[in-house]
Amino acid sequence: MIRSKRFEGKVAIVTGSTQGIGYSIAHRLGLEGASVVISSRNQENVDEATQKLKGQGIQVLGLVCHVSNAQQRKDLIHKTVEKFGKIDVIVLNAAVNPMAGKSIATIMGTQESILDKMWEEAAPHMKNGSIIFISSISAYMKIILDSSKLKRLGTPEEIAAAAVFLASDDASYITGETLVVAGGIPSRL
Repeated sequence: MIRSKRFEGKVAIVTGSTQGIGYSIAHRLGLEGASVVISSRNQENVDEATQKLKGQGIQVLGLVCHVSNAQQRKDLIHKTVEKFGKIDVIVLNAAVNPMAGKSIATIMGTQESILDKMWEEAAPHMKNGSIIFISSISAYMKIILDSSKLKRLGTPEEIAAAAVFLASDDASYITGETLVVAGGIPSRL
């Protein structure tokens, strides 16, 4: 049971947050007192996740937002500020879909560009706060399982705990760093 309310009075946007890791991050932030804005490109998923979070007493705004759609990104920021007056935390969890005929480098470059635009649009509404980029390693699951010291995959809740730590005041002196949450897998990022 989470008892800390270290995010009381704070507002957090979590993209790609109607299921999996994104949902777990939004849920954890909400349990710790944040008003959360969740998003997905699918209205039905947004509605379902919004109701689940509200059912746990979490103040939540659910919006459709495909992060590669410039107008939807702007609307996400605008509607958040309109409802809550500010933004304290942004967790950029949504990924860009693979594009036919494009290399991994091109896809990653496109995703990085879109996420850069997202936080740039939000920055004027943030006095202080945290911006967290989540990157998936799901394409490497077999390698991860074979290499993990724990011999298992991490749960969405374990990833959420790390993301929420980075968003907290406990991590206020951490900036521009990569936190690898990978069950003991040696990495060079």
